[in-house]
Amino acid sequence: QVHLVESGGGLVQPGGSLRLSCAASGFTFIAYAMSWYRQAPGKERELVATTSAGGGTNYADSVKGRFTISTNNAENTVYLQMNSLKSEDTALYYCNAGNNVLRRDYWGKGTLVIVSS
Repeated sequence: QVHLVESGGGLVQPGGSLRLSCAASGFTFIAYAMSWYRQAPGKERELVATTSAGGGTNYADSVKGRFTISTNNAENTVYLQMNSLKSEDTALYYCNAGNNVLRRDYWGKGTLVIVSS
């Protein structure tokens, strides 16, 4: 059974940092692209960052230079280091695992990030 469990969200002041984690199980972690999405109140879900199975990364323009996605393949975990946080980063952050060849797409339940003074 597939599980993606996010953690690390919380309340942080503008300019602060948070590190999100997503622990994965039930599938071959290294064969999947791992991504972080977010959904702010009243807005559609958007892609924040992706790391492909080959190791390449891609970021939304709004977070480039501030956020870093990384993986620990030994622990089947993907991270999102978020620095210089802004109020507009407030959202529910979701972990996603995708494999286009296998047509598999898995989601976690999300972790809430609130950036506010």
